[in-house]
Amino acid sequence: MEFIKLKELSKTNKQEVLNLWNNEYPEKLNYNTLEDFENYLENLTEQSHILMINETEEIKGWYFDFIREGEKWFAIVIDSKLQGKGHGTKILKIAKEKEIDLSGWVIDHNSDRRRNGEIYISPIDFYLKNGFKRLDKNRLELEKISAVRIKWRK
Repeated sequence: MEFIKLKELSKTNKQEVLNLWNNEYPEKLNYNTLEDFENYLENLTEQSHILMINETEEIKGWYFDFIREGEKWFAIVIDSKLQGKGHGTKILKIAKEKEIDLSGWVIDHNSDRRRNGEIYISPIDFYLKNGFKRLDKNRLELEKISAVRIKWRK
């Protein structure tokens, strides 16, 4: 796997990332069109991206971070067939080299389903293993998502 850092995604990158997002995240969080996904991204400031590319140049993982309310926030999506092989830890290591702290929302239950009908397995243990702290008093409870805030500091 190759890891490529970018400030902006091309239209082709966005379509591949959207497909990855829609396949891996809970179906409730899916975007119906590329335009909807682009609108989501356009509202995030100071973005940076890390693409995980396989030998056939397909995007199999995506990390991105951005500024929200004066803090650095991030998200990661990795092809479920490649999870548990150290790729997420590698992406986080690259991100941690350039950041002082990172915040994110993590689904901390196994009640949601992915588009293919399979259960979305919470990645909370992955983040705790990679040095993030779980902030249980800081939750996001919306119609589409129930998540806990996590934070990492150098």
